[in-house]
Amino acid sequence: MKFLVRERVFDIGDDFWVTDENDRRVFWVDGKALRVRTTFELRTPEGEVLTRIRKKLFKVRDQMTVERDGDKVATVRTRLFNPVRDKLNVEIGDGHDWEVTGDFLGKEYVISDREGTVAHVSRKWFRMRDTYAVDVNTHRRDIGGDPALVISVAVAVDALTGDDGD
Repeated sequence: MKFLVRERVFDIGDDFWVTDENDRRVFWVDGKALRVRTTFELRTPEGEVLTRIRKKLFKVRDQMTVERDGDKVATVRTRLFNPVRDKLNVEIGDGHDWEVTGDFLGKEYVISDREGTVAHVSRKWFRMRDTYAVDVNTHRRDIGGDPALVISVAVAVDALTGDDGD
């Protein structure tokens, strides 16, 4: 199932909606402005917090954690150095680790694990610069088919690899 992430380019706090293919609002990404560390909350349209995405401070490699109900469910980490291709690692608490490869600045990348594709992220389907799609493999019966977790990982990847100078 495709989810459309519609970023607001000039918004303080990086708040934006995630809609489904039928343009229904599914998730609200609430960026917490004026915090010491980068923090986002993935919420339902009614305001219920589903996940909290936080940048870990003072680490050798940049990393962000995804928490659900106070428990860490995923950690997204950059690699120290890879001259061949862009790649991030996602440690999953209750499952197989994921690998994120592709063009992060252009938002053209794939999230996968040893079972196959978890999601494909692409901006090329849209003319608007502030929109990209996250095509989640919702047919999976494991944690890889959880749209809230996959969208949270995509938000973390975007925050870790963005060209905003952070």
